[in-house]
Amino acid sequence: MIFLKTEDEIELLRQSNLLVGKTLAEVAKLIKPGVTTGELDKVAEEFIRDNGAVPTFKGFPNQYGDPFPCSLCTSVNEQVVHGIPGKDVVLKDGDIISIDCGVYMNGFCGDSAYTFCVGEVKEDVLNLLKVTKEALYLGIQNAIQGKRLGDIGYAIQQHCKSHSYGILREFVGHGIGKDMHEDPQVPNYGKRGTGMLLKKGLCIAIEPMITQGDRRIVMERDGWTVRTRDRKFAAHFEHTVAVNTGKADILSSFEFIEAVLGDKSV
Repeated sequence: MIFLKTEDEIELLRQSNLLVGKTLAEVAKLIKPGVTTGELDKVAEEFIRDNGAVPTFKGFPNQYGDPFPCSLCTSVNEQVVHGIPGKDVVLKDGDIISIDCGVYMNGFCGDSAYTFCVGEVKEDVLNLLKVTKEALYLGIQNAIQGKRLGDIGYAIQQHCKSHSYGILREFVGHGIGKDMHEDPQVPNYGKRGTGMLLKKGLCIAIEPMITQGDRRIVMERDGWTVRTRDRKFAAHFEHTVAVNTGKADILSSFEFIEAVLGDKSV
């Protein structure tokens, strides 16, 4: 079922999503060689709870009913999504790390993701990040009243395909509101002019998950971590947006993150 949000509900969603952006910025301050993903998760959870929210990922069940053990998803290099933070996962120079964060506050969810560089990263990997982020914003440009769901996926797909990157099919964006995952599903591929008609008040998380090589993936034994089959790198950027007339309303924010990163922003 599709739930269109009122202006008041959208503002509550915005507050939750801005907290996600601020949490990712706190984490960004710590990302460097030698830091563990477990340390990043600890800082994020404390920051979320100190701001009157709860992490939505922690305890969320997978397809087997196993609860996710942490507050962040931290996916390093060939890991695409849902990587589990740990004290034994140490970041190294040249790594990239996709960090996905979700919060629940005042009855509504926030959800956003950003892929960070650790130290000095190779040029071809930087290009993967740049193109994935560009694809996100091209998708957002199509999240307007009167367009169709397929227009979002088409814009993302065409941009990434033009750079010979792979696009995950098994994992997609989603509606968001009082629940973290609502209808509709929002694929990162599609045909123009097809799919559900977009209406004002529809709130969705758009999240390109893009691979440097083949799009095929493998689920690790932990039942959560998804990695590329060919072990080439992958990138993930995500914004929560509200469909509007003329221009989408981006409810999450990368501004806090990029204020921390400065000229090291993608």
